[in-house]
Amino acid sequence: MMRYTVQLFGITVFAVALIWMVSTGEAYDNREGAKPVLWADTVHMQIDGSNTTSHQEEVRETRRKRDSFLRDVKSLSTTAFNIRNQYMEEVDTEEIIKAGIRGMLKDLDRYSVLMERKSYESLMESTHGKYEGLGMQIDARDDRIIIVTPIEGTPAYRKGLRAGDVIWEIENKPTKGMTAAEASKLMRGKAGTSIHLKIKRSHLSELIDFEIERAVIELKSVNYSGIVPGTEYGYVRLSRFAEETSHELREAISKLNEKNIKGLIFDLRSNGGGLLDQAKETSELFLEQGREIVYTRGRYESTERHYRSDRPPLFKDKPLIILVDEGTASASEIVAGSIQDWDRGLILGTTTYGKGLVQQIFPISNDGNLQLKLTTAKYYVPSGRCIQKPETQSKRGSNHPVVADSSTTDSMSVAEKQVFYTNGGRVVYGGGGIVPDIEVERETWKPIEINLWRKSLFFDFAVELVSEHPDIKPNFEVTDDIIEDFKAFVKEKDFDYTSSLEASLNRLQETIDEEEQADLFASTLDSLRVLVDQEKARDFERSTEYIRKTIKREVVSAIAGQRGVYDEIVLRTDPAILKAVEIMSANGEYSKLISKGRTKSGG
Repeated sequence: MMRYTVQLFGITVFAVALIWMVSTGEAYDNREGAKPVLWADTVHMQIDGSNTTSHQEEVRETRRKRDSFLRDVKSLSTTAFNIRNQYMEEVDTEEIIKAGIRGMLKDLDRYSVLMERKSYESLMESTHGKYEGLGMQIDARDDRIIIVTPIEGTPAYRKGLRAGDVIWEIENKPTKGMTAAEASKLMRGKAGTSIHLKIKRSHLSELIDFEIERAVIELKSVNYSGIVPGTEYGYVRLSRFAEETSHELREAISKLNEKNIKGLIFDLRSNGGGLLDQAKETSELFLEQGREIVYTRGRYESTERHYRSDRPPLFKDKPLIILVDEGTASASEIVAGSIQDWDRGLILGTTTYGKGLVQQIFPISNDGNLQLKLTTAKYYVPSGRCIQKPETQSKRGSNHPVVADSSTTDSMSVAEKQVFYTNGGRVVYGGGGIVPDIEVERETWKPIEINLWRKSLFFDFAVELVSEHPDIKPNFEVTDDIIEDFKAFVKEKDFDYTSSLEASLNRLQETIDEEEQADLFASTLDSLRVLVDQEKARDFERSTEYIRKTIKREVVSAIAGQRGVYDEIVLRTDPAILKAVEIMSANGEYSKLISKGRTKSGG
């Protein structure tokens, strides 16, 4: 009870400095004979002197609100004074300060938070350097922790965690009500140590257990650049926006230009964003000089800021297709939105995450231990669309898990969305996130496939296969004999999993046991168990093509690294990449799509 009392009254944190003497550490009441606090109010000045009465009313209302706020601050100061000096037990004043700030932020958006030194350092790590952990970007949504994107090549990525997964437990600690900073703190740790996560994944009723070993995470921006095999189209994969992003991108695109590519596929899928200036400089690579890229708008008109391209484009007028998904967020959405609004390229994939809030960091302690990360504005792309989705903003959410897949991320049907227009008149949709020009659904995995990956059986088999065949090349084919060897390998490892049908049967068993009807349904349940076993035996056969592709991916990764995986697998089999190549290769198809709807309604 005392903890909650302290937190409640701790809201006085911003007023504490007014009543505590720094030199002695003693509090005093400065109500008698105090000089008035001077406030610099911003008011609208009527230059021509017209509408004076209205202006005077506006000034009076401003003063009334100011005086009311000062009275509230005085009440908080008095409360803090009494707690500090009169409470029956000594209280930790530092904790009161932090609890007070958190109390003030409780009803604001989810991104306005108090950052202690470690949280602030973690934020800075995302823009440069390296850290020790699992390698994924996370967010707090609907009272749980959701994975926005696993970073390619990291432990989280290799174990099969994916955008949209909900982290249900961290080391047996439920994430309900946890902030992203708190979850990040729990998951980070010394490289080589392991951590246990429980994951809730869309379309699966049972939680999935993951045991993941931490590693040193090196943060890169451009994961791959090259030419799609058998084509004249370039491909660039960008995973984040950090200090060196625009430099890395400029170098990668310059090399592709030297090869005289006919078009570019720019992959922003699962890119959780980053620095605004890098989003601006990335857009500049494609947009004409002087084009608006994004603008921010806050509470006051004076807070509106516009960002435009300041240099000639590096990749000016050849076909451009940007790949996005529900993990494409923030800075990535700025780039995709500006490209779409100026009709510079096509957006292909699924509707993006919808994170369009501007945060500023304010130091609030002299020693640098406390920083306030406060949302001050929203991002808008040139057509006037706000990137922010309403459901990604509030700190208050339901208790039900929400997985960011194509069926749940887009909370409104197209018919319900706000209509906007690109520079050329094409219809685009508001309501949060960037709605793609061409929809390509994401790949879904069956329970057997998820469990084979999370238990590292593909990786372990690939290591064994490469060890037995040291001369194997990246272009090898996974034969039926290799599939049979994998099946035997899995059997040796006593692999088992819970299928969707088995999970339903388990729930039925629990209900029968609760109703004490086990004898009545015993024979029926036994028959159903036999059917479940037969169904699971057929699961392997139904997933043969996925297993074949994943074995190859792990073997190629083991012998040729991440670049080999792109060269031999991603660029040859990824449905979104293949669709982008198809559009650019078909005579006139790209031009038709980029100009579709160029006449505005009624124009």
